[in-house]
Amino acid sequence: RFAQHLHKPMVRMLIPRSTTLIAVTFLSRSVPIKAFGYTPSSSHLKPFIRSTVSQLRMSSSAAETKKRVLVPIANDSEEIETSCITDTLTRFGAEVTVASVNPGGELVCKMSRGIKFLADIPIEDAKGQEWDLIALPGGMPGAEHLRDCETLIDLLKEQKAKDKMYAAVCAAPSVVLSTKGLIDSGHTCYPAPPLLANMKDPTDTEVVVQGNVVTSRGPGTALKFALQLGEMMYGKEKAEEIANQMLVVLKK
Repeated sequence: RFAQHLHKPMVRMLIPRSTTLIAVTFLSRSVPIKAFGYTPSSSHLKPFIRSTVSQLRMSSSAAETKKRVLVPIANDSEEIETSCITDTLTRFGAEVTVASVNPGGELVCKMSRGIKFLADIPIEDAKGQEWDLIALPGGMPGAEHLRDCETLIDLLKEQKAKDKMYAAVCAAPSVVLSTKGLIDSGHTCYPAPPLLANMKDPTDTEVVVQGNVVTSRGPGTALKFALQLGEMMYGKEKAEEIANQMLVVLKK
């Protein structure tokens, strides 16, 4: 009945936002409304409704499965590891946010080999948000800058308290996670004596998974590290699909 009182301009205005509602009204009642210059009928609208409902379901499903990943960086973070994490997890379909821990909210980070990365947000903007994963690249002294960022450490402690995923590669497992009591024994890091000295019973395994905590060794293992993170969030089948696309051979 509401639709009977609509004028053509109002119908055109409402259709973009309320297409499904109006279409259902047309099907359930014989309403003599001419929208867009023709009189809609069931035969016209049924395919349209099926398509619209399908798209809505797909959008809902995508929203439900979208994973949010935070990648903190600083001046002198390792660029290969940062790229492997952000690129690979984006291929999985994750929403990846790069956050700078630089003082004053400076977003441009000059990485360990001189390449400049532009972060999406300052680390302060990551507070109060839910993250499915926080993944730290290494690099020195970039890892020390991550360690000295109180906001980042609070976010990592919150991840641990909520039993959610966090991960680190290269120097970061030793410099950040180990010194802050965020990993147990048996993890891995870059095999430099000063870094190994910070670790409890370190291993030379390329990628170590203990519950929701993942560590890895360095630039050469960063791709496998990122694929492991993707597998934990999206499943083994998806990880194999992404690895095949990237021409990476995963160990069985």
